Amino acid sequence: MKRIHFTGQDLMRIRVAGTIGAAAETLDSVKLLHAPEVGLGFRRWQVSVRGRLDERARPLLALLPSLGPDVDVRSLAGDSVCIEEAVDRLLGAPRNLLRLEFENIRFSPAHRVWARNLVDGDREAWLHVTAALRACHGVTVAPYWVRVRTHLAEVRAAYANAMAKGGVEQLLKILCGPMLRWRPPVLELEHPREADVHLNGRGLVIAPTMFSAGRAELMQPTLDPAEAPVLAVPTVTDALVGSTLWEGGGASTAQALEDLLGRTRAAILEAVAVGRGTTDLARRLSISPATVSHHTSVLRNAGLVTTRREGKAVLHTVTPMGMALLEPGARPL
Repeated sequence: MKRIHFTGQDLMRIRVAGTIGAAAETLDSVKLLHAPEVGLGFRRWQVSVRGRLDERARPLLALLPSLGPDVDVRSLAGDSVCIEEAVDRLLGAPRNLLRLEFENIRFSPAHRVWARNLVDGDREAWLHVTAALRACHGVTVAPYWVRVRTHLAEVRAAYANAMAKGGVEQLLKILCGPMLRWRPPVLELEHPREADVHLNGRGLVIAPTMFSAGRAELMQPTLDPAEAPVLAVPTVTDALVGSTLWEGGGASTAQALEDLLGRTRAAILEAVAVGRGTTDLARRLSISPATVSHHTSVLRNAGLVTTRREGKAVLHTVTPMGMALLEPGARPL
């Protein structure tokens, strides 16, 4: 059992994220693919992708030791929904972050030299990892990524709505179930190891996840002790939800969307599927905030994006019409 202890200040600093990122979801998907039991919600997905990775997944499997914690890929690659941006972050991860992230991982004897090369920043070793990440993402996540992001956006909206109606207490109550229990002021997580985590005013980021089906996970900041931890909460709990997510996997609309909207507007529409601010979009797409504002205005006028103010910032989210364009095989009405 892991127990997260809240103060009043922590409860005020709870926020909801849209995703743990494409890289972290990909690593979780590889772990799930090799699990002896995935549950009804993932059975169709597992049957569809099993046997399609072969040796390409080996470097990622090495990051999933049989005992102890796994490598926290979110800390190394960020929470980008773009796998190429995640790869860039991995290849540019600072040495001190790598050392802190790998020091408690119990690698098998066969992988220890290779892991040491990763910690030392050996580019060839990391190129093997990123090649495996791309390959695995292309098989286990990318064919379903649009539907997954739609699902996560809906869950995030439900979390935000619960907070708006009943505050953080209501949010924590709807999170509870077999994996989580809210016993004010402590949130309990099912976990193989006993631990008490005191937030001490940092707050908590709650992020819905797709492929981390086994249990909720608390991801602690590696470099900045003042940064809020991230609670990754699984969202596929039954066969009905899973079956709708795995329909039509494999279809891609990226080129068609670019042809219709232009590359920049298509990229913005995809990025706001989980909700993004103007500054965040500008950073992720390497364009100016003014350019983001112009394109989001066009998308908003077309009914594809909505914008609302959150304090001094604004948050852009995709509308049902915009989401329909992102769906594989979608056709304009």
